[in-house]
Amino acid sequence: MAQKYHILISGGGTGGHIFPALSIANALKRRLDCNILFVGADNRMEMEKVPAAGYEIEGLPVAGFNRKNLFKNIPVLMKLWKSISKARKIVKDFRPDIAIGVGGYASGPTLKAAQKAGVPTLLQEQNSYAGVTNKLLASKAKKICVAYEGMERFFPADRIVLTGNPVRKDLIEARKEKGKARQSFGLDADRPTVLVVGGSLGARTLNESMEARLRDLTDRGIQVIWQTGKNFGDRGPKAAKGLKGTVVTQFINDMASAYAAADLVVSRAGASSISELQNLGKPCVLVPSPNVAEDHQTKNALALVNKDAAVMVADAEAQAELVDTVLTLIGDKERLAVMERNIAAMALTQSDDKIVEEIVKILKENN
Repeated sequence: MAQKYHILISGGGTGGHIFPALSIANALKRRLDCNILFVGADNRMEMEKVPAAGYEIEGLPVAGFNRKNLFKNIPVLMKLWKSISKARKIVKDFRPDIAIGVGGYASGPTLKAAQKAGVPTLLQEQNSYAGVTNKLLASKAKKICVAYEGMERFFPADRIVLTGNPVRKDLIEARKEKGKARQSFGLDADRPTVLVVGGSLGARTLNESMEARLRDLTDRGIQVIWQTGKNFGDRGPKAAKGLKGTVVTQFINDMASAYAAADLVVSRAGASSISELQNLGKPCVLVPSPNVAEDHQTKNALALVNKDAAVMVADAEAQAELVDTVLTLIGDKERLAVMERNIAAMALTQSDDKIVEEIVKILKENN
């Protein structure tokens, strides 16, 4: 009888970590007979999203370091000590055959505990600039799955595998014709359409830029699907009141149709968002978040800009430049076509299955 594997997956904090982790888990379930346990950070979104997807999760009281005020890190260190202790207990009780880290607060203590217990580990680095946690764990990892070339400046070259970032299957499989996708939002099938999306919490700079100049877009006959996130309250609908051809919502349930409807996407430059845009071949304006470690979103965006696959607007300049950039691009069909070809050429497909292939190799070697 085939062995039933115990697999630990750790990380989270943002959708950019959680959705790839769930994609890997789903691909593992398709391939292996296995029990999967997630380890996340208490009070972060994985504690809700992972059980909703049908998986068990344990929470650690871990939190991020405050780089601006070092004195505020005393309680953070206490939480880290408790997290290390709890992670050791989880590893001891669950007895995983492999531990997978996808980045985020919880993956540090969990993967370190696994490595100390002699459990083989695999890391998944989503960004073009490696995160601190993965850099610290890399020396003892069996394999490091990456989404960008040139990652040997962060990791041992002989352990790197270029797999890409897993993308939600529903986005790839539910491709709709552009006109029909627009009509599903109550929009005109034939008018140029821009999708503005800033994640589940929203992106304040994107929202305030749209709020100030939404009319400039609609006056030019451009339709807008604007996902504000929950932190923007009712300011989005107020800005759109009386303007034809706008859909403003805190959350988009049908992202496949939203992407399909758009001629151009305005987005932050998180790794998961970029992988989705690549897989769907969507021209985009990227506004990197300034509130991330090592400014990695700017580095993610530049990897596309350098191949003429995207346009970047700095966060500090977005209020002045974002809408004008959109207006220029949406009227230049040749430029949009070039960007569409170039971003699609960067796509790494079937990433979840490629990562699982590496996991299976490690399990077989260790058996």
